[in-house]
Amino acid sequence: MSLKDIIPNTSPIAFPGLFGDWQFTASAKALDIGNGIYWYGIFIAAGLLLGLWFCMRQASRFGLTEDNVMDTVLWGMPLGIVGARLYYIIFYLDLYKNSDGSLNFVKMVRVWDGGLAIYGGVIVGFLTAYAVSRVKKFSYLSMMDDIVMGVLIGQILGRWGNFMNREVFGRETTLPWRMRLWANDGQFYDVHPTFLYESLWNLAGFLLIWLVMTKRRRFEGENLLCYFLWYGAGRFWIEGIREDQLYLFNATLFGARVPVSQALSAVLVIVSAILLARGLRKAKDAPVAGEGNVS
Repeated sequence: MSLKDIIPNTSPIAFPGLFGDWQFTASAKALDIGNGIYWYGIFIAAGLLLGLWFCMRQASRFGLTEDNVMDTVLWGMPLGIVGARLYYIIFYLDLYKNSDGSLNFVKMVRVWDGGLAIYGGVIVGFLTAYAVSRVKKFSYLSMMDDIVMGVLIGQILGRWGNFMNREVFGRETTLPWRMRLWANDGQFYDVHPTFLYESLWNLAGFLLIWLVMTKRRRFEGENLLCYFLWYGAGRFWIEGIREDQLYLFNATLFGARVPVSQALSAVLVIVSAILLARGLRKAKDAPVAGEGNVS
């Protein structure tokens, strides 16, 4: 049994190495209405709306219109959530089976009980954006160069929903910034605040792409590749210390099970680095992709 199985979402949260005995005790549930309105959902929604606003404001820099962005997000957002759910179910399938081995479809759709995986959302969201770009006749890669900044904004805020849920934390540690959680039996555990690591990593990536890469963008898809390279590298490291990993079924490497998100991150880093180097080499003698250039 792992720590995620014994830490309730009602556990106090403390950072003893930073704030001493002070404890954070706010509920994971913001409003007790129906199945509950959780802070997790509020943070996700806030991140999506803020990301949408930002991408619409930046659209003209990529030769796009605000309507292009809105059309893409209106399709990509709900389908991305479906993708995030399916990704989680596929790699945690045993959680959605009845005692006789049959699938429990009712439990599968109970997304309010938790269970979303960001990689699934990103994959389906990007595929949806490609379909929309083909129908609406705008540049897919330019749209992705804009959208990835909104995705990072959503990820920055979304990880704080994990904090409120007392989830997505790492293995035990004695580092000064360790996070303390209490199990059902009253025993406490000091763990890596991996939700915070990823939020800060994504913030750094957002600032890098927005303030540096976009101004020096040399080819369509450059921001997209930088996103995959940056996020993949950070996620590969963070997955290595996370407590609640999704595994690539029964695959093993050097005698250990393979975390699926870590494996995917490694692939993204390698492929993105190769494509980015290739794109920069081809664009070396080409004119700079100035702001507002229609692709």
